[in-house]
Amino acid sequence: MIVELPDTTTAAVTKTLVRLRDEGGAVALGRVLTLVIDAGSGDVEPAVDAANDASREHPCRVIVLTHDARRTTARLDAQIRVGGDAGASEVIVLTASGELLKHADTLVMPLLLPDAPIVVWWPYEVPDRPAEHPIGAMAQRRITDTLACTDPVASLKRLRAAHTAGNTDLAWTRLTRWRGLLAAALDQPPYEPVTRAEVTGHQTHPSVVLLAAWLAQALHCPVDIVREQDAPGITKVVLTRASGPVVIARPDGRIAFLDQPGQPERRTAMPLRELHECLAEELRRLDPDEVYGEVLVDGLARVGVA
Repeated sequence: MIVELPDTTTAAVTKTLVRLRDEGGAVALGRVLTLVIDAGSGDVEPAVDAANDASREHPCRVIVLTHDARRTTARLDAQIRVGGDAGASEVIVLTASGELLKHADTLVMPLLLPDAPIVVWWPYEVPDRPAEHPIGAMAQRRITDTLACTDPVASLKRLRAAHTAGNTDLAWTRLTRWRGLLAAALDQPPYEPVTRAEVTGHQTHPSVVLLAAWLAQALHCPVDIVREQDAPGITKVVLTRASGPVVIARPDGRIAFLDQPGQPERRTAMPLRELHECLAEELRRLDPDEVYGEVLVDGLARVGVA
């Protein structure tokens, strides 16, 4: 069910939520957190769809803040989605314009679930200092997605300069399977040090840079980045050791091939991760991701991105 509230106030939105709850259309009990999505002037639907899918694992209240750049006067339009239109969550879409855009935090605060953690997600362009953003300052976790930015690597540099515990980026989350596969490959004999590494992938994909930074930080060896124009994310990682290279290749973005000296080639399914998978993974933990912080702050400098 979708309820439209044109030219409204947050007080009216709250009253409508209470009414819908009383009528059985929405249930606040069992919500484990509030997810605030600051979509700016971007399309809210991909973010809402991802949040709805993630809410099946993490029931939550989703508050989406979007900007109406066409209007200059102060106005708030709201939309409430419950039931089949909201997955296991309740979705509130706030479209603000004019002076209201300067007070985004005051629009969101009356709608937060009481005594529940707050997670903020910027699905498009990221603020320069997420932890100091009016909405970001309210949250325990702040999720960005540099892959969706106009200049992903430049955005990573800005996030590095302003990193605060509690910040994370979905470009890092997309590396979970790569990191697991690489760690498993090195956790087998011969236990030799890696003398050099090479990461190949799309020339602007931030996950390529972050994986190289993680390897440089973890292995304390030189890491080269090979950039390709039309690659589907990361396509190959080579770890050089005395007995021969460990090579993981994923040329088509679906199947990964692991080649190690003295062993037959192995295949494993490793498709590009969907947005809702990455979001759900980040919502599983509300404590700071210390490894991400170390890779962002220290690892990027090791691969010449700082």
